[in-house]
Amino acid sequence: MNAARDAALHTAVLLHEAVDALAPRTEGVYVDCTFGRGGHSRLILQRLGAHGRLIALDKDAAAIDAAKGLNDARVSIAHSSFAQLGAVLRANHVVRVDGILLDLGMSSPQLADPARGFSFGRDGPLDMRMDQSRGDTAAQWLARASEREIREVITNYGEERFAKQIAAAIVAARARRPVATTQQLAEIVAKAVRTREPGQAPATRTFQALRIHVNQELEELSLVLPQCPDLLAAHGRLVVISFHSLEDRIVKRFIRDEARADRLPERLPVRAAALPQPRMRIVGKPVRASVEEVERNPRARSALMRVAERMPW
Repeated sequence: MNAARDAALHTAVLLHEAVDALAPRTEGVYVDCTFGRGGHSRLILQRLGAHGRLIALDKDAAAIDAAKGLNDARVSIAHSSFAQLGAVLRANHVVRVDGILLDLGMSSPQLADPARGFSFGRDGPLDMRMDQSRGDTAAQWLARASEREIREVITNYGEERFAKQIAAAIVAARARRPVATTQQLAEIVAKAVRTREPGQAPATRTFQALRIHVNQELEELSLVLPQCPDLLAAHGRLVVISFHSLEDRIVKRFIRDEARADRLPERLPVRAAALPQPRMRIVGKPVRASVEEVERNPRARSALMRVAERMPW
């Protein structure tokens, strides 16, 4: 797929809500940590003046190609995981930024391309890597992982109650031939899962779990969040859009902890003025997509946005 077609295919979730939450200043510096096909980035650029700046990151080479199509002198592009955010900013001679956006969802072009292996809708190689230039594919990992490792990944990242049966079925199947395609895996899972929630395909949770594991998604999220307070200027905003409970749990806990003073032992004789001050404050309540947006874009159904602001000290 070419960049123009990809951009048309992908609809950014919570587009205006996320950019409004960043509260862009015309001369500010902003980071889109998950460029995707640039929906959020394009709107940020519309809000920036001639001296504003946007730094766009993505692990996916196809997303980087789309970012290059912006052809805007205000944009700096990095083919990088957002776990390396601090290093990317240093490489761009940036010390502090006025806003950081993390849209943790997958892009529609990734799901729609059978060659990427993210979806079982159409058969393709069982890849699942967001950055196809490095790391094991899902097929390679399944070929060498123990039954216990497979079970733990499907349990922990897919919250799948039939993980034991699915892991056993995968190990049995790979003894006959390699599990190399999305359709193979979907069929193996379908035979191992006895029941499923209405409207959900049997392999949904397993595919989610393998994708999260292959791309180390939760680990990378846990690495980038602690960097953000130090990289944000006073009153700079952190905006995070998550798409499942495992991600949101990490984001919620991080923002909550950063928005309160360090806990001290009870009855410790310390004056209120001497208490450590929180680095962030929570901005508003979590935001979900409107009914109208979900009708236009079903992917938005599970989206949840949280916002925090850097305190001025």
